[in-house]
Amino acid sequence: MADEQHAFETDAAGESGASTTFPMQCSALRKNGHVVIKGRPCKIVDMSTSKTGKHGHAKVHLVAIDIFTGKKLEDLSPSTHNMDVPVVKRNEYMLLDISDDGFLNLMTGDGEPKDDVRMPEGEVGAKITKLFKEEEKETLVTVQTAMGEEAAIDAKEGSK
Repeated sequence: MADEQHAFETDAAGESGASTTFPMQCSALRKNGHVVIKGRPCKIVDMSTSKTGKHGHAKVHLVAIDIFTGKKLEDLSPSTHNMDVPVVKRNEYMLLDISDDGFLNLMTGDGEPKDDVRMPEGEVGAKITKLFKEEEKETLVTVQTAMGEEAAIDAKEGSK
């Protein structure tokens, strides 16, 4: 019996899917919190609760923004039902270089290289370029991770 093999399924990121979300009762969700709508990790920007109708449950109307794409998503759910909440992590990495193919060459706190984060477009990308290329400052990049996805969401000058 001691030589049994256990196979654990993993997702594309090589992690077991167990810790990417957790359930929370809809009535316990709060504005500025996170929720999964249509399979996407979102930040709640507005929510309202309707009164219980003739047939039962109060409904919660959620308006949220996808934390990676910025798209607005809405959902309507009974307040007693559970909804998935994404586990959102933020980490800071030191920027070493920006590769020609649009990826950030980052270094973790323990000195390991991390080369799989794409240079963001828009305001954050411009901020990274300005700090790192134009001002030649030591740059710390904040990377947000949720549900197997990650994206650079901020940058700031590091201290030397």
